[in-house]
Amino acid sequence: MRFFPVALERLTEQFARLPGIGGKTAQRLAFHVLSLPEEEAADFASAILEAKKSVHLCPCCMNLTDRELCPICEDDDRDHSVICVVAEPRDVIAMERAREYNGLYHVLHGVISPLNHIGPDDIRIRELLARVGRGQVKEVIMATNPDTEGEATAMYLSRLLRPMELRVTRLAYGIPVGSQLEYADEVTLLRALEGRRDI
Repeated sequence: MRFFPVALERLTEQFARLPGIGGKTAQRLAFHVLSLPEEEAADFASAILEAKKSVHLCPCCMNLTDRELCPICEDDDRDHSVICVVAEPRDVIAMERAREYNGLYHVLHGVISPLNHIGPDDIRIRELLARVGRGQVKEVIMATNPDTEGEATAMYLSRLLRPMELRVTRLAYGIPVGSQLEYADEVTLLRALEGRRDI
């Protein structure tokens, strides 16, 4: 027995397909969309369609853009000899929020994950190698997450890049600011010790 109209059920199913959205949240979102005035609902739908039409990958760094090149690649004030490799476009936002990094990026759009059937050919490694092969890059910073897949991806890329005579580095990991040593796990403490520097 169906409790809701077919259109509402379809809308709920579409929201449930989004990452991190469960059945109840999808239902709440669907009801919220139905409660919107007609004009706001049309704006919402239009924003989705417009983003889908206009947003594409930057041919240089693989980040999302609505222009020929993304604003970071276009910026002549940035250091074009350094590339920070990240897994997803949202990682670029996190790095930019710190306002400390002034180089370029390369977005892989995933990490190597054999359990999820994602291999090196399924992410944007070829494009990175082509960029580095042009000879202007002096350093590649691996900024993938410090989990199993992120570490495996960083190690795989470093093996590919080492013969190209450039510096390959990894972000340092350690104790988060504001936390206490007694709550840090062994791996975090090891990384903190390995990444120590002079003060």
